[in-house]
Amino acid sequence: MLILTRRLGESIIIEDNIKVTVVDINNQQIKLGIDAPKHITINREEVAKKVKEENQLSSNSMIIGVEKK
Repeated sequence: MLILTRRLGESIIIEDNIKVTVVDINNQQIKLGIDAPKHITINREEVAKKVKEENQLSSNSMIIGVEKK
């Protein structure tokens, strides 16, 4: 894991097309602004995990119906 120190208003650039900026710092919470192309999906970690779990459950529970003639 890469660990960087940034102050309010400072940014990091990922590749050439993703910019992450510290937009607010309040007690134990920071707010990040993310500027990325629309085709890139950005989720909080807990949301991404939930989506992955639901996709796995869905693919495991699919029933393929085969008609007999």
